[in-house]
Amino acid sequence: MNEKKGITATELTLLIVGSTIGSGAFGITSDLATAAAPGPAMIAWVIVGIGVLMLVLSLNNLSQKRPDLESGIFSYAGAAFGPLGEFISGWAYWLSAWLGNIAFATITMSALGTFFPKVFKNGQNLTSIIIAIILTWILTFLVNQGIESAAFINSIGTICKIVPLIVFVICVILGFKARIFTADFWGNVAQNIKGGPTSVFSQVKSSIIVMMWLFVGVEGASVLTSRARSRSDAEKASIMGLVSLLTIYIVVSVLPYGVMSRAELAAGGQPALGAIMQHLVGNWGAALISIGLIISVLVSWLSWTMLPAESLMLMADDQTLPSSWGKVNAKKAPTRALVITGVLQSLFLFSLLFTSYAYNFAYTLCTAAILISYLLVGIYQMMYSWEHQDWGQFTIGLIATLFELMAMVLSGWKQVMIVSVGFIPGFIFYLQAAKEYHHAVSAKEKWAMVLIAIFAIISLVLVANGTISIN
Repeated sequence: MNEKKGITATELTLLIVGSTIGSGAFGITSDLATAAAPGPAMIAWVIVGIGVLMLVLSLNNLSQKRPDLESGIFSYAGAAFGPLGEFISGWAYWLSAWLGNIAFATITMSALGTFFPKVFKNGQNLTSIIIAIILTWILTFLVNQGIESAAFINSIGTICKIVPLIVFVICVILGFKARIFTADFWGNVAQNIKGGPTSVFSQVKSSIIVMMWLFVGVEGASVLTSRARSRSDAEKASIMGLVSLLTIYIVVSVLPYGVMSRAELAAGGQPALGAIMQHLVGNWGAALISIGLIISVLVSWLSWTMLPAESLMLMADDQTLPSSWGKVNAKKAPTRALVITGVLQSLFLFSLLFTSYAYNFAYTLCTAAILISYLLVGIYQMMYSWEHQDWGQFTIGLIATLFELMAMVLSGWKQVMIVSVGFIPGFIFYLQAAKEYHHAVSAKEKWAMVLIAIFAIISLVLVANGTISIN
């Protein structure tokens, strides 16, 4: 009897881990220490772990039950709410993808600052921005030549992600001191932390948006599972992959509380693991982290240069953007979509001159945008399961939906409001597509666009009067 060829559960687990780990693992300790003490951070990890598990299970279920929806995460929103729903999900996903590249750019420049401090400083001076723009266009050119899928490049990136993290964990375990870890376990002691001591609840909710950045891209697991040898292998790999990611992230983010005080971790700058290694073993440790980070992020940046352009191409194929946005060149690369995304990334990079926390600003916007797409997945999981009276899957969708709503409201509402501004130009292109494909825009769609536009205007007012700060 012939066995179906495909990737084994172990191989697929490694693919999921390698494709999801990005710059966030190298930078989380500083941002998490700013948000919370170790106790509240561990509670937040439990909440986020459950929420992301429900999202992954929802994606796996929908990919199995609705294989006809070829655009995946966008199509689910379309099945739930029609063409505008698919556009909103796709546009949010596109915004998230290129905003994530801004975060890659800032942390790369910060890592280069380890070797050239006078040139790159903290990674958000004018020189850093110019170099980041040059890199953006080099990567855009490479992707336009069709090299984004080279397996050996992704293999190099995965090695450069994992090896420095393993060395870091070993050093942290050797340097771990329980008295430092428990000195202020719940964050009640006054430290040199922005805002001073806060309640456990406040610390937990502040941690969620920091943690969610680490899982941007986890939806790729549902795509990779289609390459598995069997359905059981795919289900096993999804769970093992998520457990592996959670283990890596929790160890990397929580153990450092036992080697440095929370105030020291918060003040460490980016890349945060480099500052900790500097403290533990000296310059070579910081250099190792920075080299691994630079190579890892450049490889991830290459892949994620294609992702936003591919998103626009899929939306054009599904007639929610003008057909011209989906045109490809002889190398099957969507040149127009790549150029549009590259221009916007270049312009946005200059905004980093006006914010004190460039990396944090970029990744929180990226996370807030993708939460919109994830929320629509949870809602469709509920709708589909209700229709087919599958109450177990309905419960999974309900928990996923409530989690995404909680993440948006408790931790990311300000960022979600800022992201809403990005939908205004998008609606212009959506209306152009509707005209091109003779799709009548319904009254409900018009009202939805008006409400989002009002939301965007309110957010601009709140930014102008200082209620929402970008610093």
